[in-house]
Amino acid sequence: MIYKFKSKAAGDLIMLEPNGDQMLRILGREPAPQGIVDVEQLAPAIAALRAAVRDDEAQAEDGPNEEAPARSAVSLRQRLWPVIEMFERALDAKQPVVWGV
Repeated sequence: MIYKFKSKAAGDLIMLEPNGDQMLRILGREPAPQGIVDVEQLAPAIAALRAAVRDDEAQAEDGPNEEAPARSAVSLRQRLWPVIEMFERALDAKQPVVWGV
């Protein structure tokens, strides 16, 4: 499955299923083929995504851990930066972000 996130405030954003699922779980949601992040939910969502990036970078600085899964060549920051940008633009324009509709 491919996620296509849309908002009137930004261009469409496409993510592959594993990355979209991970992002939705960071937001405290179960992955679903359709959904919405309402305007009221955007600020907490941005904060959650930024916190996940900080945590990921802190783990990377600590060095490899035998118990942690292998790190991807593409960092979480690189994967989430476009989403954070979209959410910020949507928040500024007071527009929701939807997918699968």
